[in-house]
Amino acid sequence: MKNLQVKISLILNYMVFAMLLNSVGTVILQVQNNYQITESAASVLEAFKDFSIAITSFLVASFVLKIGYKRSMLISLALVLVACLTMPNLPSFWMTKVLFAVTGVSFALTKVSVFATIGIVTKDEKEHVSFMNFLESFFMIGVFSGYFIFSYFVDDANPASTSWLQVYYFLAALTGVALILLWVTPLDESKVIEEEPSNLVKDFTSMVNLVAKPLVLTFVASAFIYVLIEQGIMSWLPSFNSKILHLSNSLAIQMASILAISTAVGRFLGGIVLKKVDWYKVLPICLVVAGALVFTILPLADGVGTEKVTSWSQAPMVAFLFPMIGLALAPIYPALNSVILSALPKRQHAPMAGLIVVFSALGGTTGSIITGYMFQHFDGKVAFSLSVIPIALMLVILFFFRRETKKVKAA
Repeated sequence: MKNLQVKISLILNYMVFAMLLNSVGTVILQVQNNYQITESAASVLEAFKDFSIAITSFLVASFVLKIGYKRSMLISLALVLVACLTMPNLPSFWMTKVLFAVTGVSFALTKVSVFATIGIVTKDEKEHVSFMNFLESFFMIGVFSGYFIFSYFVDDANPASTSWLQVYYFLAALTGVALILLWVTPLDESKVIEEEPSNLVKDFTSMVNLVAKPLVLTFVASAFIYVLIEQGIMSWLPSFNSKILHLSNSLAIQMASILAISTAVGRFLGGIVLKKVDWYKVLPICLVVAGALVFTILPLADGVGTEKVTSWSQAPMVAFLFPMIGLALAPIYPALNSVILSALPKRQHAPMAGLIVVFSALGGTTGSIITGYMFQHFDGKVAFSLSVIPIALMLVILFFFRRETKKVKAA
């Protein structure tokens, strides 16, 4: 298959960052035990991750092409490798913030480069949206794997132990493999480089000016709200499992993986369905199903006992059912990304990818901080129940986004 090695490299890069970025829920739970941090204080880890993503994307996304897509990804992997090797040797809350900040900066460079590279290695809109969904499904497989990898290093007998930090040596090794594979993988960027104007200031301005377009404006609103929903649930699911459902820490982390695998399956199926069915016939249904799951599943948490649960067989039904919301939400984000990128010329893919990363990061931070606040001042059931509000809002925004895409195609 043409470009197979490039696609495999992109997938591996994405899986490495999936494990690191989405470990924030696990780390939020662990730092509360290790460093006596409150829920609100722990929620700032999401901000260190997402703000670094947003700031980096905003400042350098339009310059990525000058650095080169491949070179940008290599720099990102090298930075993460150093951060992972440092983490176990400086066990502290501030080093945890540094790790997520470095990971955020690196992921910003990588995501912009990956999204732009997809335009090089796919031949049409259908292949683009399909590979985008497959790529995002592998991202979720990385998230799923990360939960089990992290839980393996957690010491339930001594919750205050920092032995779980040894996981970062494993992640450093995996990052090294991804770096080597990318290093030896050829990537022809010549066509895009020829199309791109040489003025860096003009590049940056063009990224900012994209936001003024109604199509892009409706897209960034939908991307912001989607990630607000997803990260609010994903980042706090381990804490929900531990504090509301009374699972042991390692089991709480492991069972959070159900959300990751259901999302991976949803995106894999989305990649198949969206090859044949228009995206606007699929995404509103996904949102309605997600809202219905919130209303029907979360009330089951009211009947959960207070005894500590240490095995999958003892876990309450809500711990298995609520994470299935990932199946419904899964196809939305990659489909939206693909629609907006396919509607723009290839030379605008890098700056558009930068805007995707910026507003996704801001949405993730907002969702996590709001959920963390609700956890501390109310409880996890209330925090997750309120997700129906942005779900309903996104249904409305999708209508306007669809209208704008039709205008662009007509033009």
